[in-house]
Amino acid sequence: MIRFSAEEFDAAAEMVHRLVPPTPQRHWPLLSRRIGVETWVKHENHAPTGAFKVRGGITFIDWLRRSQPEVPGICTATRGNHGQSQALAARAAGLRPLVFVPEGNSVEKNAAMEAYGAELVVHGSDFDTAREEAVRVAAEEGLAIVPPFHPELVRGVGTYGWEMFNALGDLDTVYVPIGCGSGICGTILARDALGLATEIVGVVSTRAACAKLTVEAGRPVETDSAATFADGMAVRIPVPEAVEIYGRGAARIVAVSDDEVAAAMRLYFECTHNVAEGAGAAALAALCQERGAMAGRKVGVVLSGGNVDTDVFRTVLAGATPTV
Repeated sequence: MIRFSAEEFDAAAEMVHRLVPPTPQRHWPLLSRRIGVETWVKHENHAPTGAFKVRGGITFIDWLRRSQPEVPGICTATRGNHGQSQALAARAAGLRPLVFVPEGNSVEKNAAMEAYGAELVVHGSDFDTAREEAVRVAAEEGLAIVPPFHPELVRGVGTYGWEMFNALGDLDTVYVPIGCGSGICGTILARDALGLATEIVGVVSTRAACAKLTVEAGRPVETDSAATFADGMAVRIPVPEAVEIYGRGAARIVAVSDDEVAAAMRLYFECTHNVAEGAGAAALAALCQERGAMAGRKVGVVLSGGNVDTDVFRTVLAGATPTV
């Protein structure tokens, strides 16, 4: 199982901070009052590209350039934030970034990836189908495949947890959304490297619950679909290496509905005037679901990204839940 020392996280943070300033962790009194829990928000929506994934792109591409200097480019699959991260880091390193997305992907995330230099290919009905095609094409064209989960992705992504825990070492609980798992795994490993006792709670969509079902069953469980508008959590197939970490390191995994996610997006905007995409609001949705059990605790929620399409956010602010 992957583990990182404090020194390894320090080195990753130094590398990341050359391009990505530390993001704030803020206590919003109105948000805490509305929930009834002392709530601290880790604002990964303030990072370049508007999401936490940018951190992992920096560390992964650095590792790739050192370990495979002959590779001309990368190939990966994404719903958007990972693709922006890889495109930014790859172009900065002089590499070609080929990025696969599924049909019906976020129009604005697609545009952002192309603006960062990605060569975008639309393939398949969901992320996992796009991922399989990316693996095939990478081998065919001699490109390095960037998987959804890799030690260097996790080490980079984990720097947001490293920042948060160094600033707030007395957090009782932290809620983290789960897609393929790099975010929650990085948070768990950062906590462990600091020797803290903070409880970490994973969050999935009720419509894409493979991580929760897998941990509860003690074996890999795939779902037939991942039809949630919270696209950062829209994963059908669990990543075994990630399950190994969050299956042991998370206190539990909570499932939230699309209605709960939309309500959390509205709550963020009403109380903090921050824009959260669906997956970005999932941690807050889970805290709202468990607010009774969290009373009297100091709680962190990871606002993992703010990259939501205008039409989707308009629907949410109107009081409705977007359909997929």
